[in-house]
Amino acid sequence: MQRQEKARRIQRLLDQLIPETPVPLAHRDPYTLLIAVLLSAQCTDERVNRVTPLLFARADTPQAMRALSAAGIRAIIRPCGLANTKSKAIRALSQMLVRDHGGSVPASLDALERLPGVGHKTASVVMAQAFGIPALPVDTHVHRLATRWGLTSGHSRERTEADLKLLYAERDWPRLHLQLIWFGRRHCPALRHDPSRCPICSWAATRATIAAAQQRRAPRPARAHRRGR
Repeated sequence: MQRQEKARRIQRLLDQLIPETPVPLAHRDPYTLLIAVLLSAQCTDERVNRVTPLLFARADTPQAMRALSAAGIRAIIRPCGLANTKSKAIRALSQMLVRDHGGSVPASLDALERLPGVGHKTASVVMAQAFGIPALPVDTHVHRLATRWGLTSGHSRERTEADLKLLYAERDWPRLHLQLIWFGRRHCPALRHDPSRCPICSWAATRATIAAAQQRRAPRPARAHRRGR
């Protein structure tokens, strides 16, 4: 099956299986989404959603956040991991938003990527989900599924983003990003996954994916008992 044909079939199935695409991170506006996405690095969305209400009760605007100390922010976000780095970035980007952007989150990918602690993926999420501007964030789920299904070589997230953007219409990028996240969680986990039972992997998975899954499920040979001397 050609890659373009496969991509269209996958999109039809995603529309059937994942018709609703809520943003997994709880937020109220572009700023709270930006902070939540930054906190989600190497942390689960569930944990972030437990921490952000505590943080936003103290400060939910750049003006209020810059008034907190990095140590104060760190004490709240510690369960999310990388607390020292993240707390400094949150305070610094809040200061920059007030100083350079009038206290608002800019609807510009370049401007977002210049903020402390904000990389391309985080900026893309904010563009797509806060402002509705077409962007295709490639996180762990998106990269993993696109590679499993042979939509990309999987050499890098940058390559995956470029390949997916060629396969799907620009208007569909924000929705596709969320559909892949939810599909990965509900139907196509990273571990203990049987491709033959997956609604998409069962026909779209690459040979390498199937072989790896079979190898993981194969029984391990029993270890020979060593005789005592």
